[in-house]
Amino acid sequence: MAIKTIESLKGCGSEEEIMEIICAVGSDLGDVKDDVNSLEVIPMKGAMTNEVFEINWEAKNGGGVRKALLRLYGDGVEILFNREEEIKIFECISKHGQGPRLLARFTSGRVEEFLHARTLSAVDLRDPEISALIASKMREFHRLNMPGPKKVQLWQRMRNWLSESKTICFPKDIKNFGLENLDEEINMLEKLLSEGYEDIGFCHNDLQYGNIMMDEETRSITLIDYEYASYNPLAYDLANHFCEMVADYHSDTPHILDYTKYPELEERQRFIRIYLSSEGKKPSNARVEQLVNAAEKYTLANHLFWGLWGLISVS
Repeated sequence: MAIKTIESLKGCGSEEEIMEIICAVGSDLGDVKDDVNSLEVIPMKGAMTNEVFEINWEAKNGGGVRKALLRLYGDGVEILFNREEEIKIFECISKHGQGPRLLARFTSGRVEEFLHARTLSAVDLRDPEISALIASKMREFHRLNMPGPKKVQLWQRMRNWLSESKTICFPKDIKNFGLENLDEEINMLEKLLSEGYEDIGFCHNDLQYGNIMMDEETRSITLIDYEYASYNPLAYDLANHFCEMVADYHSDTPHILDYTKYPELEERQRFIRIYLSSEGKKPSNARVEQLVNAAEKYTLANHLFWGLWGLISVS
């Protein structure tokens, strides 16, 4: 059921500012009714960091409905990522034709192009056809030429998060979670993983099913939500995607990860072979195995990364 604008946006910051932005976007569309009573704002489920709404304008002369997506930023996320950097990345990815267009921005959020595609489910990640499409899209995404230093961001981000975790956790939690020794473990892991194969590219870093959309007609894949995107080892991003296959965030127990669902070796090999083949050149078995092994090692970094994220998020 659609919920009228003011009711939907209660408690969402400056309602007046948000409404001005929404009306301005509607005006830019040109063919929508200039009547706030015909405007609908529908809360969308699934977002973890932000509040997300579908905006519907009634078109003039019975022309149907025009849509956009309103994203209201969550509180306290500045600890986890730089919002200004995320906006720059969003705009740059959009210019590359890899994501939704930015229609407007304001103090507490932004309005984006509404993608007429469906968000994938946990089950979709295991569908061989869909998985192959994701693998090809990942390769394309990793090859984006983005602004900023093209060096690994993973380790420094984890160190920053560890420092923040120590600040906000109670002493007993610092001890229980072993945070006193984690600096040393991060250093050790960085050294060990950096010694082997390490191809660097622009990584999404949060490739769970909710951040992947598919157009049912064209079967095209779009990766969305770039809060954690940065240059990193490609093996890390692949490892993250494999780890996300064990999660179902729409179950009754979204916090429980089922590692019986972790992809078997053959499935990981198939995904990486398609990933490497997507540019038209068949990879050698040795190259596939090299990246499969590197991704397996980077699962350790993924667990550590999202473990620290969890400590900060619940504090």
